[in-house]
Amino acid sequence: MNRGAIVHSGILPDVYPENRRLLSFRLRTGREDAAECVLVIYSRTTPDRIRKFRMQCALRDGEADYYSVEVPFSKVARYQKYYFEIKGRDGEHLYLTTWGLQEKTPEDGFFEFLYANGKDCLRIPEWAPGQVYYQIFPDRFRNGCTENDPPDCAAWGSVPDREHFMGGDLQGILEKLDYLAALGIQCLYLTPIFKGDFNHKYATTDYFEIDPCFGSKEEFTSLVEGCHERGIRILLDGVFNHCGTHFAPFMDLLEKQEESSYKDWFFVTEYPVRLSHHSYECVGAYKWMPKLNTANCEVRKFILEVMDYWLGNFHIDGWRLDVADEVDGSVWTEVRTVLKEKYPDCLLLGETWGSGRTLMQGNRMDSIMNYIFRDSVRDFFARESIDALQLDCRLNHMLSAYSTEQQQALYNPLDSHDTERFLYQCREDKRKLKLAAAFQFVFPGAPAIYYGDEIGLTGANDPDCRGAFCWEKEKQDEDLYDWYSRLIRLRREEKALCRGSFTAVLCDGRMYGFSRMCEEDELYVLLNAENTESEAVLPVLRPGTYTILFSGTEDAEKMEITAEWADGIHKQGVNADRMDCQGRIRLTAGAWSILVIKKKKEERGYEG
Repeated sequence: MNRGAIVHSGILPDVYPENRRLLSFRLRTGREDAAECVLVIYSRTTPDRIRKFRMQCALRDGEADYYSVEVPFSKVARYQKYYFEIKGRDGEHLYLTTWGLQEKTPEDGFFEFLYANGKDCLRIPEWAPGQVYYQIFPDRFRNGCTENDPPDCAAWGSVPDREHFMGGDLQGILEKLDYLAALGIQCLYLTPIFKGDFNHKYATTDYFEIDPCFGSKEEFTSLVEGCHERGIRILLDGVFNHCGTHFAPFMDLLEKQEESSYKDWFFVTEYPVRLSHHSYECVGAYKWMPKLNTANCEVRKFILEVMDYWLGNFHIDGWRLDVADEVDGSVWTEVRTVLKEKYPDCLLLGETWGSGRTLMQGNRMDSIMNYIFRDSVRDFFARESIDALQLDCRLNHMLSAYSTEQQQALYNPLDSHDTERFLYQCREDKRKLKLAAAFQFVFPGAPAIYYGDEIGLTGANDPDCRGAFCWEKEKQDEDLYDWYSRLIRLRREEKALCRGSFTAVLCDGRMYGFSRMCEEDELYVLLNAENTESEAVLPVLRPGTYTILFSGTEDAEKMEITAEWADGIHKQGVNADRMDCQGRIRLTAGAWSILVIKKKKEERGYEG
């Protein structure tokens, strides 16, 4: 066995309480190294009552397998000593303790879980897993009131730039809530609406006021109520890493210099302070966005007040937190401690462009903007630079950073206001966009639509990706809209797609097949991401009758297909050691196509 690959950190996600009577454990080994992994555990007060739990391989990337198991307790989980027993496929037999690997049954050096305190239990809002998000850049969605248009407003639908507004506002969003409800979205995320500089409003100047170009607090109240009446939740964008230069404390600093009571709210690098990135730290070298000193207790208090104000007075459902990984970590720990007491179901969604592991240690964010997912999907579907096996390895490696509960709540985008439109990445090939979107909706996590993707908006990176929504029906791609609508409906109807396990069964060039299973539900997905029709043999757990839930044409849906016996050869598929697939389905997969199939319930339990 590869001894260096065997790892257990002793912290989340390797061990954590799901609740006070249920602990989750994870162990990393080398890829396909272990024949069996066993958790050995006992209470320090009753060392003679040893329990053993065989672990299951839940994830597999290019280098490692990740074994997991849940351990129940009749009382509060506390003072539990444990170690791991690993039997290698090469016959080697090892034990892992805090002292490292041992070749004999250990007598000391055990890992220990001390106490399942209530606040240590990993709790994500019940509504968050599998949620369908819709992101809106307010200035570009719809102009519902021309009276609040800023001066020199550009024509709606003109080429977007970084200087001009187009007049989108809250009233415009309110008027199109029925459109969003009909599409099927469940949570609306708005980029900043607070008073601020520039059309993007990421240079906030007053955190307690709606920007006049977007409307009023009364209109925002109507928008929140309208969302909730339609079963749609709403998130606001909190920009607390930095502010705009017209933010009152920063203006006070410019006026009073070293005598300003707000001088410690910022990172001043030279006096006299002037509008220059040489005078203070800012976002990159962008002088219009001074960085806030979020380690300062007064700044932390201010951030809490802002977040509490909009949660308590306007009943929003949570916050998307801009560049959350650049903010002092103590802020988010305090935010979670205080706000979750008052609003336990509010969501904290952090922006990060890399691994969100630091933000997802159970005491900060509920979810992160999962750009690693976006990058992998882009490379497979749009750029065609990786094959199905590489995609599977990258996705499993990404999932390994999080607990199962966190995986199901990850915000999975194809694009955003900070990236090229995915259709642009696909060089306008809508077949690729449709297949990538389909994958987004059948993969673990919460799929996120960037406004207009569903009707065919395209564009290069900022500012081109922030074009105006086209409301002229004849210019919208109705086929693409119907595709998204069907995907959302599928997602909302099938529990396994929101909360089920994920295991690849086929990785053959650009043909990718995997299972999604939850309780009695057994689903399989087959994707063909190439330009030619191909024959495929999809491994499934058992023979019998399956139903097509989703395909390229609605005509094929609800059709039944048969999985045949696999000629007695059970070990098939890319993860044959993890799934004993006794059946197989012979399929013809069209170019850039998807099939989602489901085992008929009345036939589950068939043993061959």
